Parts: sequence; C-alpha cells; structure tokens
Amino acid sequence: MNRGVFVCSASLLALLASPAFAQDAGKADSGDIIVTATRDSTQLSKTPITMTALTSKSLRDEGITDARQLENAVPGLSLNENGDAVRISIRGVTSTDTTEKGDPSAAFLLDGIYIARPSDMMGSFYDLQQIEVLRGPQGTLYGRNTTAGVINVKSALPTDKFEASFDGGYGNLNTIDATGMVNVPLGAGVGLRAAVNYQRQDPYYTVSNSTVPTSPYRDVLSGRLSLGGKTLDDKLSFVVRADFSGTKGTGVNGNVVTLDRFYTNLNVPTVDPVYVGNSSGFERTLTVPPTYPMNRDNKNYGIMGEFTYDLGPVQLTYLGSFRWTDRSDVRDLLLFGALNNPAAFNGNFKQNSHELRLAFGKGKPLHGQAGVYYFHERSYLEFDLYAPLSGFVVPGASNFAFPQGPVTNQSKAVFGTLTYDITPALHLSGGVRYTSDLKARDGATIVDFPNTGAFPTGFACNNQSTLPSGSVRCVLNQNIASRTFEKTTWKVGLDYDAPGLGLIYASVATGYKAGGFNDGCVAGSGIGCSLTPSSLYYNPETLTDYEAGIKFKLAQTVHLDAAVFHYDYNSLQVSQIVTVPVPATLITNAAQAKVDGLEMQAILQPSPDDKVDAGYTYTYARYSNFTPDPTNHPNFNFNGRLLDHAPKNVETVAYTHTIRLNDSGKIDLMARTSLNSGYYMIDLNNLSQFRQPSFTKTDLTATYTAPHNRWYIQGFVRNIEDSITIAAASTGLSGGVTIEEPRTFGMRAGVKF
Repeated sequence: MNRGVFVCSASLLALLASPAFAQDAGKADSGDIIVTATRDSTQLSKTPITMTALTSKSLRDEGITDARQLENAVPGLSLNENGDAVRISIRGVTSTDTTEKGDPSAAFLLDGIYIARPSDMMGSFYDLQQIEVLRGPQGTLYGRNTTAGVINVKSALPTDKFEASFDGGYGNLNTIDATGMVNVPLGAGVGLRAAVNYQRQDPYYTVSNSTVPTSPYRDVLSGRLSLGGKTLDDKLSFVVRADFSGTKGTGVNGNVVTLDRFYTNLNVPTVDPVYVGNSSGFERTLTVPPTYPMNRDNKNYGIMGEFTYDLGPVQLTYLGSFRWTDRSDVRDLLLFGALNNPAAFNGNFKQNSHELRLAFGKGKPLHGQAGVYYFHERSYLEFDLYAPLSGFVVPGASNFAFPQGPVTNQSKAVFGTLTYDITPALHLSGGVRYTSDLKARDGATIVDFPNTGAFPTGFACNNQSTLPSGSVRCVLNQNIASRTFEKTTWKVGLDYDAPGLGLIYASVATGYKAGGFNDGCVAGSGIGCSLTPSSLYYNPETLTDYEAGIKFKLAQTVHLDAAVFHYDYNSLQVSQIVTVPVPATLITNAAQAKVDGLEMQAILQPSPDDKVDAGYTYTYARYSNFTPDPTNHPNFNFNGRLLDHAPKNVETVAYTHTIRLNDSGKIDLMARTSLNSGYYMIDLNNLSQFRQPSFTKTDLTATYTAPHNRWYIQGFVRNIEDSITIAAASTGLSGGVTIEEPRTFGMRAGVKF
C-alpha cells in the first residue's frame, strides 16, 4: 500500500464532505459513545483527550477477548505477551520490568481500579460495557505510572430489569471462549448481575520429540458478581463487585525459540543482528523440546465498590478496592539457547486502593473536582532455579533462589482539576496532582545444598538455616532497599466546539513513573552487600506532552479525528538481563528521548449499508541522548535510534457491508487490513537492537444478526497472511525469540433471553 495515497485518501474523504450538513456545536450526537476519561460522563466526540473507546459490540466484532488483541483496534498501542505478563507500549513509551519491583508505563485499570501486577492484566474480557484507552500522560487524574497512557476496562453495570445471555465460540488451536450472564432486578432501581467466562487455547508453538504435555497453554475460569443501581430518589448511585479468576495450563507460549531461527550476526557488541526469519518453516517449533513439567495454578480475587452521592451543589464519590493474587508456576526454562532447566515461581500479592473525589459546579461556567488517593501493595514471593543451573552458579548446589518479601509499594496523592467555560463553546481547563511514593524490599539471593557435606571446598556459609526438606539454605547476599519519591504533575488545556465542525483541542500535560531499585544492597547494610547507592537505585522517568487534535463530524457521513503530539521524555527506564555476579534484571536510566507523532482516523458512511474506516499513525520515537556503556564503549550511543515497539508508520483500512434481509435480520461482512512498517527491540546485553521487518495482517468477519438482535452467529479469520511477528527478542541467560499469535479462525454465536 502506498503511504501517500493512503493518507491523501483519508483526508480527501473528509474534505469532500460538505460542512453544511454538520450538527450545531454543543448538540448531542445520537449514538455517540459516553466515556468517563475525565472522571465524569461525557460524549466521546466532546472529550478533549486523544482516546479510543470500544463498546461491547466493537469488542465482539473485533474478536477482542483479552488484553493481547487490543492493539488491533487502538492507534499507537502495542501489547506483547511477556511470559505470564503483558507489556504495554503506547506511542513508543513502555516498560520491560514485569517483576515485583517494577512498574508499567501505562496504567491498567479494571473498573477504575489500578492493577499493579502485569500478570493480572491477562484476565479475560467478558461481559464488558466498554474499554477506554487514553493516549499520552494522564498524571493529573490518574497519577503515577501513566507516562504512556491509561487502559480502563469497564464491566457491564447491573440494571433494574431481567436480562440473560450466552455467548460462545470455538476456533483452531482448540480455542474455546464462552460467557454466560444473568441480571436480576431487586427493586427500587437496584439489580444483581452475575457473569461467568471460560477460556481455553492450545499453544501456537509446536513441539517435537517431547513427552512433556504442552496443552492447553491457557485454561481460565472467571466469574464476577455485581450489585448496584440508583436509589434514594436517584441521589445515590453505586456498584459493588466481587470477581475471581483461576488460570491453569502449561503457559508454554512463554517459551522461546532460539535466536538463530530469526537472526544471524549474533553476539557482536554494538552491531545489530540481521533478520533472516519467517522463511524456514520452523519459527513456530520450539528449538529445544521441553523435558521438565510445566503448569500454572494462579488465582486472582477482588472486591471493589464505587459510590456517588449527589448533595446538590457537590457530588461525592468513593472508589475503593481490595485485591489478592496467588501464583504457583512450574516452568522449564531454555538457558543459553540449549539447556533445559526446571524453575518454580510462588508468590502472594495483596493490594488495596482508596480514592475520594468531590465534584462541584455541575452545569455552571466554573466546575471541577478535587480528591485524595491512597494505594498500598505488599508481596511475598520466591523464584527457584534448580539444577543444572544452580550447580553452575555454586558447585554442588541443588537450588539457586530469590526469596523476596515483604516487597512494599505505597502511593499517596492529592489532586484537583478546574474547567472554566469562557463561552458555551470555549473551555479552559487545568489540573495538578502531588504524589508521594514509597518502594521497599527485604529479600535475598540464596543457594540450597542437599546437606552440609555438599558444600564446595572453600565455601563459607555465613548465614545458614535448615529447610523442612532437610536441605541447607545459605544466603549469598541480601536484597535490601527503600526509597521515597515525590512529584507534582500538571495539565493545561483549551478546547473549542467549532460550529459546523466539531471539537478542536490543545493541551500540555506531564506524566511520571516512580523510580526503584535493582537486586542487591548498599555496601555495609547487610550480608554480601557491595553496591553504591547510584548502582542500586534508579530515578523516576518523566514526560511532557504537547498535543493538539480535532474531532470533526463533516456532514452526517464523515467523521475525522486527528492529533499531533510531541514528547520530551527524560530518564526513561531501560532493563537488561545480566548474569554476573548472579542472574538478575538490571534497570538503568537512559538520558533522554523525543517522540513526535500524528494520528488520523476517517470514517466514511456513504450509505446505511456501507462503512469505510481508514487510519494512519506516524510515530517517530527515538533516543536523543543515550550512551549505555560509557566505560567500555564511550564512542557508542543510541542517539537517533527508535524506541522499542514503536513502528514509524501504521496504516489500516476496513470496509463493512451490510446485507439486509427484510424481516429476517441482516448480514455484516467486514474486511480489515493493517500495514506495519516494523519496529525495534533494544538488547543492552549486546548494545544492539533486534528488528521486526514490516508486515501486514488482514482479518475477515461475517456476522448474521437475527431481528431485534436476539441472536447472532459469526465466522472469522484473523491474520490471514499467517504473519510471524516477534513480541520479544534478547540475548543473555534465557535469551531467544517470543512470537505473537498466528492465523486464527473459528465460529462464534450468542443469544439474548
């Protein structure tokens, strides 16, 4: 596809539409989506934030059943599976540290509740009202860890009428996705809603010459119970939810194939590997078949409540939650590209959060909100690496492990926003938030021996204990760290609802992600402590976003959304896997980066039965000042190189045609194709970058919907090209290539009662 033709076509569609048919400014669009990005209910077309909102119907049509598929529908968004976690990248801003001490760069919310652990973001998407994705820093209303943006997954609300539905599908890879829902009215405007979902999928890696079971890769049972509605003469609106998710399966998709399947010219410092993959036919066959069992038994629980009471002049809202996660994961790791090694991860995570907001001035020229926020997370975990690796680290050792706990993450904030309506169509807004963070950990790096007689010659076990199994545990070094961070973030914006056109907006906003610490401890503070403060701790990263955009409705048949932005990105946190003196994730601060971008989406509906959706995203996200190893390679830097998972150009076009069958329902035929110019993945171990070349992915969907939307049946195929795209690539101890989902196809059906 020619990029110039694509962009000009999208612009031409907008220009050909006569503004004379557009709605007057301020008049509500029928069918416009109501969103809560500003922590208030507003129309998407009138909300001065660059964002995407996906309704339950959009999620069904796009085939989005968990976080991984969101990138197909959201400009500038990349979501990659990283073991049991999700790595989110928005406009090139991302985080690669998914450990208990790391933080994401994009905040993932479930019903407004911040989800701290990336592993908990892999939950199923079922019985949802909609998903809102805000691009750019949202530090004022949403706080820290929003340098990239916000993803808010919103569950369907209980209603005061009886409803029931069933939705299920089956596809290749023995994929099953089934959801049942029932909503019961309780009277006085209150309802009770229950939903259950089951997902199953076999791995999309193939395995040969192995007796170790690898299926299913994913086996998830989830449930949610919601109570809520409006009462007390509609002055009180509330919802209370309890949810559970149990994840089983082998998780074999977390395994990797060796780098030589995709790249040559490997392990040459400062020289990028050369991509040669996607040609041999073996890219989806595990290079080394697993020899040790693999299984997961992870559980997530949560309870949340949101209450809003209308006091007349002000509205008071409380949003609170308690969440628990228990993880038990047995793994077969591929080390050094050739060696299988058993490993185990066990962890317990608890988080609670509370927010109190006061909104005022509703319907008046000066209006806004103020609030306070508190978040606390505490975790205990242990990661075990058994023989043979443990014997390589310390001869005779039967286990090499990292018991950590407690690991504490605490955040407190106070915030406020104000909007002044200069005229009914022109609005000036601003906001500020002060955040205080505490991060701390008490842990260790240890080795286990079968008995004291297994100690190697000259080994001194200064801190020794006996485990219930009879093994002897010796502490090599402690992991002791504690640090506080403070930051004030702000936003200033101006928007104008132009008569006959739509919304025009501009803003300057800042974002912040807390700093943290690496493994180890400062010299003199504990056993084996040898680090300086500057090598143990890393600093927060900050971002300033200059953005302007439009949301135009040109006639009744054309919508055009566009935004341009520039980021000043400082002290961005980058990670690498090191093996000396022991295997660990090392986080450092790169100096500076810049991001410039353009996002456009044009929707043309020339007839009630035809719709064209065209989009174009340009992102130039690059390091502007980053010398990763000034000691050994002082003349090498990444200046001008692209940030991770930030393709320069992404172009999409979709066409939907509706065949109406009179009184017998309708058939919707949809084709969507996307062209991605390719992206890079940094490898600090080798001071290089891996490249994923350009690719296309095309989806087809055919959906029959019965009269009154009572039931539907759908056939789909996604990634028709069967493009093999890379989610992650790295050298090091467990280096290799992790790939994304191949071609998938199947059938879905649903019925409402």
